[in-house]
Amino acid sequence: QVQLVESGGGSVQAEGSLRLSCAGSGSRRFMAWFRQVPGKEREGVAHIDIVSGGTYVADSVKDRFTIFRDNAQNTVVLHMDSLKPEDTAMYYCAADSSRWCSGGYWSDPRVFAYWGQGTQVTVSS
Repeated sequence: QVQLVESGGGSVQAEGSLRLSCAGSGSRRFMAWFRQVPGKEREGVAHIDIVSGGTYVADSVKDRFTIFRDNAQNTVVLHMDSLKPEDTAMYYCAADSSRWCSGGYWSDPRVFAYWGQGTQVTVSS
C-alpha cells in the first residue's frame, strides 16, 4: 500500500512562487502532479521517472514549473514560479509503477493507482 501526503499549498499573489512536496510511504517508479478545479477534468502538470530522472511538464506550465526529487527529504517536489490566477486549483500527487504511467500516458489520471488527498493552491491577481 502506498500513502501519499502533499504539503506546501497556500495562497499567493500573481507572479509569486510556491513549492509543493509529496511524501510517500512505499516507493513507486513514476510520480506525478495533477491539478483540478471544480467542474473540470483532472489535468496532468508534471511527471518524473524516479529511476531515470526523466521528466515531463505540461505545455501550460512549461518554463514556470519544475518537478524534481529531493533525495534528502525523500519527497517529490513541484516548484512553481510566476504563478498565475489560472493556476488556482487543488493539486494532487500520484504514484504508480505501471509502464502505462509514462510516455504518452503520463498525464492521464486514469493510469495512476495511488493518490494523495490534495493541497489547495490559490493565486490572486
